[in-house]
Amino acid sequence: MSITRQVTALAVGLGLVTLSACGSQSGGSGSGAGSKTVTLVSHDSWAVSKNVLAAFEKQSGYKVRVLKDGDAGQAVNKAILTKDNPQGDVFFGVDNTLLSRALDNGLFQSYEAKGADAILPAYRTDEAKHRVTPIDTGDICVNYDKAWFSEHKLTPPQTFADLVKPAYKNLLVTENASTSSPGLGFLLGSAAKFGDDGWTGYWTKLKANGVKVVDGWEQAYNEEFSGSAGGKKAKGDRPLVVSYASSPPAEVIFADPKPATAPTGVATGTCFRQIEYAGLLSNARNTAGGKALLDFLVGRTFQEDMPLNMFVYPVREGAKVPAEFTEFGPQAKDPETMDPAKIAEHRDQWVKSWTSLVLK
Repeated sequence: MSITRQVTALAVGLGLVTLSACGSQSGGSGSGAGSKTVTLVSHDSWAVSKNVLAAFEKQSGYKVRVLKDGDAGQAVNKAILTKDNPQGDVFFGVDNTLLSRALDNGLFQSYEAKGADAILPAYRTDEAKHRVTPIDTGDICVNYDKAWFSEHKLTPPQTFADLVKPAYKNLLVTENASTSSPGLGFLLGSAAKFGDDGWTGYWTKLKANGVKVVDGWEQAYNEEFSGSAGGKKAKGDRPLVVSYASSPPAEVIFADPKPATAPTGVATGTCFRQIEYAGLLSNARNTAGGKALLDFLVGRTFQEDMPLNMFVYPVREGAKVPAEFTEFGPQAKDPETMDPAKIAEHRDQWVKSWTSLVLK
């Protein structure tokens, strides 16, 4: 699951109307050279304020059509299969765990977006060819149920190493690394922390300490986790869950009435930095419109609109974030990271080894 999927699923867990994308979700780009329609292909979590998108359409003269294509992995794979006759002009939502797959398969053509020089250096990649543009970032981290740990007079874990201690036995639920974006991110975080030769030993200990694995984020967070609004309704009994650093502010923002503080916290020593990109699709029919859309995505207006729509952080220097983010879900100061080339080299084998080790 992409990082941006949490906002719609969390809204469901809180009994709220889910956010939806602006624009059509019908197939086909309907655009070509000289067309005034530009098509954005994305995973299911794309969202933008209607007035912000309307302002872009008025200023640029392009009507934006949005085609949602499932979760991030599914959307990337479909885009690769259709690259010779793409469904749209711009693809949004490939992240650093899947980036190499997209680049190696020639999914994107080169374009340096106007305003890309304002992107923070830490998020820039592929600078020689400019096939993708960083759009947002977020941290996959273990979240904890503050009330549960207070009631049990137990200090919440803060690091990967803490999670294998006997005090936290049978408390953690995570997602399947082969089917879930946060599950894969948590696996990559452990590999970054303990190294190529150490991560399997770590997961052996984690399994022995009672980690529970479920298919996806929504089940883990809204059913198994005792600290979320949805988990409380479902009588979840796991006070630790692999989720996002932005999950605590979401619990505050969507609550009615809003609590003075977030009911959940983040184990900041368990975080893995995720970055999402967009790019101009190879063989896009409306390249001019696609370029204008990419310029918009890195512009300050969209970057500052993103947090409360997709619960991610902007990558543009100086872009403001909501107060709830800085108060309840600040970015990790020292997250685990991994070069996309290394992810490309090891991802499939790591997932295969993880599956044999943890699920069998």
